[in-house]
Amino acid sequence: MVGKKQQTINPNEKLKIEAAIELGLWEKVQLLGWDKLTARETGKIGALVKKMLKYNKSMI
Repeated sequence: MVGKKQQTINPNEKLKIEAAIELGLWEKVQLLGWDKLTARETGKIGALVKKMLKYNKSMI
């Protein structure tokens, strides 16, 4: 794709995407966007990201 600027993803965004993939919600996010997720789905992603951050912190 000519002229398309490559986006950089910050670490927190990467964790959010990984959580959505793990929960099977990534396709919905790609089709509809983050704002179309239900509160329950968003909460599950947030809880998983928190768990990932805690795990990563304990690894340091």
